[in-house]
Amino acid sequence: MTEDVEVVVAGHICLDIIPTLPEVKGDLGELLAPGKLLAVGPAVVSTGGAVSNTGQALHRLGFRTRLMARVGDDVIGRDILEVVRRTDERLAEGISVVPGGASSYTVVINPPGRDRSFLHCPGVNDTFGADDVDYDALGAARLFHFGYPPAMRRMFADGGAGCARMFRRVKALGITTSLDMTMPDPSSEAARVDWTTFLERVLPHVDIFAPSVEETLFMLDRKRWETSPEADGPLLSGLSECVMKMGAAIVVLKLGEEGLYLRTTPDAARLTAMGRLAPEPPDAWVGRELLVPCFEVTVAGTTGAGDATVAGFLGGMLKGLAPEACATAAVAVGAASVERPDATSGVPHWDVIQERIRAGWPRRTIDLPLPGWTVDAQRTMWSGPADAP
Repeated sequence: MTEDVEVVVAGHICLDIIPTLPEVKGDLGELLAPGKLLAVGPAVVSTGGAVSNTGQALHRLGFRTRLMARVGDDVIGRDILEVVRRTDERLAEGISVVPGGASSYTVVINPPGRDRSFLHCPGVNDTFGADDVDYDALGAARLFHFGYPPAMRRMFADGGAGCARMFRRVKALGITTSLDMTMPDPSSEAARVDWTTFLERVLPHVDIFAPSVEETLFMLDRKRWETSPEADGPLLSGLSECVMKMGAAIVVLKLGEEGLYLRTTPDAARLTAMGRLAPEPPDAWVGRELLVPCFEVTVAGTTGAGDATVAGFLGGMLKGLAPEACATAAVAVGAASVERPDATSGVPHWDVIQERIRAGWPRRTIDLPLPGWTVDAQRTMWSGPADAP
């Protein structure tokens, strides 16, 4: 399988347990009130984390994908492997089993019409380090995507030295690199990390940086995250400018129901240096700033929507598409994923997604202050100041 792989997805994996919850009309705190018994429906059990969500989404879209992660030799670990094998037996080949280790799991609190919350055990994800990547198995892959270092202790330890070493080794093979983050628990060890220093160390070896805007704000401007976290055009431009100065060539910020923000470096040479997935020619990707709205869907659950969105964007790049088409594919795959309670079963083949877009899939409106931005006639693409001729 190694020689056939197009994309390798490595990092965090867990088991998601998603109870079917009733509609909550009042405070969400009522769900966990002391002494209260809350009647719920059957649980959806699926794999979660970037490896499972982004990796399986890419596989479902039709890309030849390899997963690299760690599980324990416990019941949860066996369940993770079984769920992955149901998608494709070969996807489990790169997942290593740690003798005596405890596997990671997450209880997803996802009431209808509300944003989700999580109860998370990191398990052996905390022991995953740079040496756990099978570099020999990367083969002819064009893309290496890593997810969730804030939920993996060895990857954020020592200011991200191990994470930087991993990406440096992958880049030396000529493979394009991509990084996604996750929001640390504000009371956890990860929240006390100097994330600015982490990113300054890691991003020179990362081509595509694809976190959410909340995660990026938390890491680069904690005070604003605590006091005024609402996104707008100037915030998006400022955060992406900062990240590109740290080294990333392409910045993708997930905006939840507001859509997706894309910013690319004005340096054509940096795009060319991206490796096997470098845009050819780079002209259409130089100095772009775009925002695309989400597609209209009936939401069954938002678990893994951001990971599926990243899969859609990376899929567009694997297809060699222009920035506008990559960003549109991202929000389309993200929208398809939320039509099911779990993260990936709603993701169809790439051709099905593209046909749905061509058929006139309705879009949501964007409700963000975007001073100085322009919008196309169909209101499907906003262009920022950096994208002006």
